Amino acid sequence: MNNLKLSLSLSAILMLFFCGCDNQNIVDTNVAMPSRNWNYANKVSCVIDITDSSQPINVHLKLRHTSDYRYSNIFVLLHISGGGLKKQTKRYEYKIAQPDGQWNGSGSGNLFTYTLPMLTNYKLPKPGKYQFEIEQNMRDNPLKEISDAGILISK
Repeated sequence: MNNLKLSLSLSAILMLFFCGCDNQNIVDTNVAMPSRNWNYANKVSCVIDITDSSQPINVHLKLRHTSDYRYSNIFVLLHISGGGLKKQTKRYEYKIAQPDGQWNGSGSGNLFTYTLPMLTNYKLPKPGKYQFEIEQNMRDNPLKEISDAGILISK
């Protein structure tokens, strides 16, 4: 009986240790949009300090909207600057609903959540501080029924 308790305790400790070491997130931000309205000026941003530019990073847009969001897609701009890098801007379009209107995100009540890839295995040119900014790029300003948006950067 004591061996069983010892084995279970040791297994639980090892599982927690290995699960805890798997977190490769550098930044995980979320910004709530006032009154569920995402304005052009309300950019989501973060700054990261890169010490090893040989390690690639992954950048994702985190997005949550209500079921009252009126479009099946969203356009956003990603701006990257810093570290001696000339400011770069790239436009992305994401299809967030099926043609029949069914949302692609995971739903919880009236909210739908997405983690959308922007840059995969991206290498910054040299060590330094870099700023990442995401802004909505739809025709509507403000873009209604966006609950929050964020940036996830991982190794």
